[in-house]
This record gives sequence, structure tokens and C-alpha cells, in this order.
Amino acid sequence: MDTQMNQNQRIMAVHAKPVEAVMLSKERWEEVRRMGDQGLSNSQIARQLEIDRKTVRKLLKEPWRAYARAERADTLLASHAQFLRERAAHVDYSARILYQELCRDREFGGSYETVKRFVVPLRAQARTAAELCQRRFETEPGQQSQVDWGQTGIYLRHRPVVLHIFVLTLGYSRRGYYRACANEQLGLFLESHEAAFEYFGGLTRELLYDRPRTVCRPVPGQGWRWNDTFREFARHWGFEPRVCAPYRAQTKGKVESGVKYVKRNFLPGRIFTDMVDVQEQMDEWMATVADVRVHGTTHQRPIDRFAAEAQVLMPSLGQGPFSERRSVSRIVAEDYLVSYRSNRYSVPFGLIGKEVQIIPVGGVLRVHYGHDIVAEHPLLAGRHQMRILPEHGPGAIRRNRRQRFSLSGAQSPNLWWGPAEVEVRDLNVYEEVAR
Repeated sequence: MDTQMNQNQRIMAVHAKPVEAVMLSKERWEEVRRMGDQGLSNSQIARQLEIDRKTVRKLLKEPWRAYARAERADTLLASHAQFLRERAAHVDYSARILYQELCRDREFGGSYETVKRFVVPLRAQARTAAELCQRRFETEPGQQSQVDWGQTGIYLRHRPVVLHIFVLTLGYSRRGYYRACANEQLGLFLESHEAAFEYFGGLTRELLYDRPRTVCRPVPGQGWRWNDTFREFARHWGFEPRVCAPYRAQTKGKVESGVKYVKRNFLPGRIFTDMVDVQEQMDEWMATVADVRVHGTTHQRPIDRFAAEAQVLMPSLGQGPFSERRSVSRIVAEDYLVSYRSNRYSVPFGLIGKEVQIIPVGGVLRVHYGHDIVAEHPLLAGRHQMRILPEHGPGAIRRNRRQRFSLSGAQSPNLWWGPAEVEVRDLNVYEEVAR
């Protein structure tokens, strides 16, 4: 009787263990592979580990796979499974968003918890795939820099403020430039680039960004497009801007490491009086600490590796600041004014509706139409101010035309819209009048 029961148990175990084999841990899989490498037969491995021989044969031939519970065909999500697998990556594996879309667009009647359970293994698989695919991205000297912002709270004379730190890291040498800023607006963003170019004595051929609004903006249905001013800035300095792929911020891990480094190594224990003091201390820290420490990845000092990179950087000397050469387009308004930096300037009223180019040169604002300079104004300080030259308005032309035709008595309110027509008479008429 006992013999018969033991035989039945072995038969049941043989049928049960192939299913259990799918649930084997990675440690057990590694143990099977190790025993196979030692020359043990499939039967010996199966007996020692108490698993089926077919399972041993399968584990020796195939790579290990994490256990994934088979989906039941009769679940509420059976008809939506394909949609969820395709859509999950686009919403960053958010079960809440997927649940909302199922209810709104696909008449789903199940619960949020049902969707959440479905998404958990999808998210785990995506994370594992990202970890397996991730490789350290190394660049040649002078090829690429990475740019990012860091934010942290500090005190200036016991007054709490938010400090914005601009970080530009050279990809090859890992030498970084750090600048203290009050905000992350476009003006400071571009100025910080130019300060970094001056600090390094040049710039790389590519600069990599993580899609900030100052670089690009999203366009529904089309992805994104460059910020026009930033694109002109890149052309001015001659570098190629690049952006990280969505959900792949690890691509710019070098500069993110720089952000963490400045927060952890520079800021702790320091006292600041104002933003100028922050930058002065940061400049000293860059020269005496950041540039000369042994980098954890390259195992060299950034300043030493920079010696090779400096020779192949694109030179920045002799290139004027972008703000002095920046040209912006404007459409002349009905009041024949154009706006620049929240102030308004007049142009000849005949250009109403036309597109003109505005170029600040030193302290003067020049307005170009085609190849001609049609107006010049001193740059106004402050905001919401206006400068109008009388000769730009239609009133001045009316006055000039009235004076011009007053001798002949010409009267026409529309004469200023175009050149005046002068009657041509035979000189004999004047001789006849004289007699």
C-alpha cells in the first residue's frame, strides 16, 4: 500500500514539476547551469534538485526568464491586453492614465486595481530592459558637452532663496563649468553658455539637452520644435544642438552627475551674502577642487584630460556675444510701432504690416527692411516705454505735402499716400500771362 502511494506521488510530482519549473528562481537556474558545466547528466541534476529532467534540459538550453503569470483569457482585460501593451510605454507605464483611457474610450467596466495588476509586470520588464540596454556613452575629445540645470535652496544673509545652477560638462574630460543664476530664463541661459565657452576657451561640436522649454517646445501631434531664438544662438556659435529621447534622461548622465556633485561637495557648510559671493566662491571651488579631483569614472583629474580636449575645441575667441548680433523679426503694427524687450519703437508708417528685422548694436536699436536701415533708436532702459520719431508718422508727411502744394492751391487729403503729381505746362503760357 505504501509502495503504491509513493509511486502515485512520484507520478503526480512528474506531472507537476514541469509547471513549477517555470517558476524557478534565477539562483536555481544558475545552479542548474553550474552543475551542467561540471559534467553532471540531466538525470543526476534532476535527482539532486528534485526537478523534472525535461525542465533541466530546457534550462540548460535557454536563458533564464523571470516568471510571468499567464493571463486568464476570461478576465475583463482580455480584449484590451494588446492596447495596454502598446499604450503603456507612451504614458510612462501609468496605471492611472491607462485606466482613465480605458473607461473613456473603450467602455471598460473593471476596477483600477485590475489595470494596476496588469501594468506591474509591464513596468518591471521595461525597467529590466532599460538596465540591460544601458551602456556608458563615451565621446571623443571636443565632440559633445551636456547641459542641465540644478536647483536648491540657500540663504543670502539669512534670507531664503532658490539658487539655480547652470552646469555644462565636457563629455570627454568631464571638466565642468558651474554658474549661479537667479532663474532659468532664456537670457540667463544663453549668457551662461557664453560664460562657459569663455571659461574653456572654446566649445564642442555638439551640445546635449533634456528638452527644456528654452531649447524646444512640444507640438501636439508633431513631437517638438526648436525655440527660434535658441536655434539662432546655436547657429551664431556654430554648434549642433541635440536633445535626449523621451524617457531616456540617463543619456545625459555626465551632467546630472555634475549637478549632484556641486550640490553635495560645494554647497554644504557655506555661507553666502549675495549672488556675486556665490559665484566667487564657486569659481574658487572649480579651480581648487572640481578640476583637480580624481574623477570616479575616468580615474583621472578633469584638468589633466582637458589638456587633450582643449586642442580640438571650436575656438570662441573673436566671436562677439550673441546679444550684440541677434536679429529678431517683427511685423509692424497698425500704429507703426515694433516691440523689443517690452519697449516699443516707431518705424516709417508705410511699413505697416511688413516684416522688419531688429538688430541691437551697442546701445542703438537698428530696424532693417530688406537691405536698408529704416530706423535707428537708442535702446530704452526699463520696460513698457515708447519712442516715436515725428518723421515716421503720416502727420509729418501731410504737413510737408501741404506746404509743398500751398502755392498752387492743391487740396487732397490722400496726397501723402503717394508721390505728388505736378502739372507740366508749356512755357508759352507764362509768356502770355506776362504780356
